[in-house]
Amino acid sequence: MTETMIGLIGLALLLVMFLSSMELGFSMAMLGFLGFSYIVSPKAGLSLLAQDIFDVSTSYSYTVVPVFIFMGMLAFNAGIARQLYLCAFRFLGHIPGGLAMATVGGATAFGSITGSPTATSATFASVAIPEMDRYSYDKRLSSGVVAASGCLGPLVPPSNPLIVYGIITEQSIGRLFTATLIPGLIVSLLFLLIVYAWCRINTRLGPRGERSPWRERISSLRKAAPVVVIFIVVVGGLMIGLFTPTEAGGVGAFAVALLCFIRRDINWQGIIKSTIETLRASCMVLVLILGSIIFGHFIAVTKIPMAA
Repeated sequence: MTETMIGLIGLALLLVMFLSSMELGFSMAMLGFLGFSYIVSPKAGLSLLAQDIFDVSTSYSYTVVPVFIFMGMLAFNAGIARQLYLCAFRFLGHIPGGLAMATVGGATAFGSITGSPTATSATFASVAIPEMDRYSYDKRLSSGVVAASGCLGPLVPPSNPLIVYGIITEQSIGRLFTATLIPGLIVSLLFLLIVYAWCRINTRLGPRGERSPWRERISSLRKAAPVVVIFIVVVGGLMIGLFTPTEAGGVGAFAVALLCFIRRDINWQGIIKSTIETLRASCMVLVLILGSIIFGHFIAVTKIPMAA
């Protein structure tokens, strides 16, 4: 059996393991180790496994992952999503589909902080859907907007998937942020326009809400403004080279923590919960990176990239 054939079998087995709901990182690591050991030797496979684990666990580059995740978890547990949604609701709630549009705007802003589509969708499902139900929004619109808006956050920096991609491919994270900022905002704007057009054509999909007085709008804007300032400082400092990625994440995490303490939006239980969730998510990301590196070495010795 040729090395290329072994590699193709390994890829097929990897797809089967994905479909069987096995953890992606462990699946790639196991197949990569076994395949590399079969082609080269078990001793070489064990040596490669130990070396890759050491390199990933001691690499300074990967310290950027937990600091950005911690920033997002603090924002998530401090209820910043509700503040962002309320601000968007005050300005957009009185137009057709305004609550759905506020969900898109709030989810984009919050998703860019947390970098987690799952956390964003879960948060806005509890925050936005009850409000849309109260104004008799169509269930298909309210649930669809929450599900779709949760996927917008990773397109807008600072995005955890982009950070991991930049580390693995050895690309500039600042340039990746610059490249995705405008497309991410354009997609968000298109979502807003589509929701508005649908609700103008069929007003039963998204009835108008109450018009908020300017006093309430300005008050909600004051609460949301610091979050926007943190976003500009972190992303802007990274793009212009003022911070390294790790420094940018540290500054953002400290700024969010300071904001939460000043407003008393989070207690010690929330901080402990944020820390535990950060450790869990960071370990998951590092295992994925480790698995992809090990499996990449296996694919390299099969010579599939050269054959292609």
